[in-house]
Amino acid sequence: MTAIIEVERLSKRYAKGPLALDEVSLEVREGEILALLGPNGAGKTTLISIICGLVVPTSGTVRVGGHDIRTDWRAARRMIGLVPQEIALEPFEKVAAAVAFTRGLYGAPPDPAWIERVLKSLTLWDKRDTITKALSGGMKRRVLIAKALSHRPRVLFLDEPTAGVDVQLRREMWEVVRELRAEGVTVILTTHYLEEAEEMADRVGVIDKGRLLLLRPTPELMGEFGRKQLTIELDRPLAALPDALAGPGLALSPDGLRITYDYDTRAGRTGIARLLGELAARGIGVRDVATRQSSLEEVFLNLVGGQAA
Repeated sequence: MTAIIEVERLSKRYAKGPLALDEVSLEVREGEILALLGPNGAGKTTLISIICGLVVPTSGTVRVGGHDIRTDWRAARRMIGLVPQEIALEPFEKVAAAVAFTRGLYGAPPDPAWIERVLKSLTLWDKRDTITKALSGGMKRRVLIAKALSHRPRVLFLDEPTAGVDVQLRREMWEVVRELRAEGVTVILTTHYLEEAEEMADRVGVIDKGRLLLLRPTPELMGEFGRKQLTIELDRPLAALPDALAGPGLALSPDGLRITYDYDTRAGRTGIARLLGELAARGIGVRDVATRQSSLEEVFLNLVGGQAA
C-alpha cells in the first residue's frame, strides 16, 4: 500500500520547554485509519500540527502525497483537512456559509452539491441556516469536521474529535469516518477513548515523551502485548487454593467459586492444561470456563508505564 504521509527523523524543541518530538519517523498508508495514542503532553498534537503546516519543525522532513510541507507547502496543505481539539467558530456565521467559506480558503471553486453532501452526512443539513452560536457542543464539533472536509482532502486529521460528544453522536461520527475510509480518505486520529481506537484503527501508534514507541497493526499489537485472563467457575466453593495450584497470576474469588488466571498469550506453554488437570485430579468440578483479552487501554498503560520505569 502506498504511503501518503512520510515523516523522517522529525524533531521539535520549543524555545522554553522540553523536546516535544524526538526524531519521530513513520509512514501512513493511503486509505488507512491510524490512531495515535499517548498521555497529555506526549507530542501527538505537535506531530499533527507540524504535518498540517501549523508548527515549524526543528529538524526532519515531512512529505504529504510526495509534497514537502516546507518547500511545496501549498500542494501539501490542499491534501489535508484538520479537525482541531478546540472549538473555534465564528459565532454569528451560518453553518453552510462557514463550510463553504473554508472551501474557498483552499482555493477550491464553489461546489454547493458537495457542501450539501457533507452537511447531510454529518446530520447538519437541517442546521445549514443556523448560526453556529446556537448549536450544541456536539453539533459545533460536527461543523468543524464539515469544514475540514469542505475541499475534499485526501488526508483527514482528527485531534480528539469526540471529546465532549454524547454516545449517539460519537457513534454517528465514527460511521462517517468509516464511509470516508471506504472512499479512500486516509484518517489519522488522536483519542483518549481507547476502545474506539481498538475498534476503528487499522494501526495504532503509541507516543510518549516525544518519541514514537511503536507502530503496529491493531490485531498484532493486541496479540503481541496483550494478556488474557482465564476465569474458571467451580461447582462448589473452595476455602483456599490448594498449595499445588498456588502461583503467579492465580487468584481465588472471595466467595470461593471462581479461579482467575492471568497468562501471557505469547508463552509457549500457558499452564492452562496443567491447571485444569490439577483441578480434575482433586475432584474439583468445573461449571464453566471463559477467557477475556486485555483491552487496548491496558496494553497502552503497560507500554507507557514500562517506558517510564
